Amino acid sequence: MKERAQEVTHKIMSAIKSKDTKPEVFFRKALWKWGIRYRKNVKLFGKPDIAIKKYKLAIFIDGDYWHGNNWKIRGLPSLEVELAAYSDYWQKKIRGNIERDKKVNDYYESLNWTVLRFWQSDIEKDLTACIVKTIETVNEIKQSAGRHPCRPAS
Repeated sequence: MKERAQEVTHKIMSAIKSKDTKPEVFFRKALWKWGIRYRKNVKLFGKPDIAIKKYKLAIFIDGDYWHGNNWKIRGLPSLEVELAAYSDYWQKKIRGNIERDKKVNDYYESLNWTVLRFWQSDIEKDLTACIVKTIETVNEIKQSAGRHPCRPAS
């Protein structure tokens, strides 16, 4: 197989959206239907895709390729096997994203925030399970604060 020029690969990859992706939009619409109000793409550390400040909840919807889950989708034995086929640039980029995700999680947890991360593929495969996990988390936070649990909007 012939390799693409780096410029072509860069152009293709840089055209991929980082905000308002299909999984993010589907996820947000489902949350709204359940009456969960949120802010999107807020200017908080790590740029959560969704934030619910009053519950100290940060939600990230991670692209499988960009955040190191592509190997599972492709049925490979590990991330290392997946990355072995990538150029040094992309290996460094993806490993850097994984490390940054860990730092972001640690930051929010140090402030007593809850962090939820969903893979793009999980939302595409089973949006309902991801929404249920989010609603359960919101309800746990509400109950610990003595508030009523979420119910679907009429």
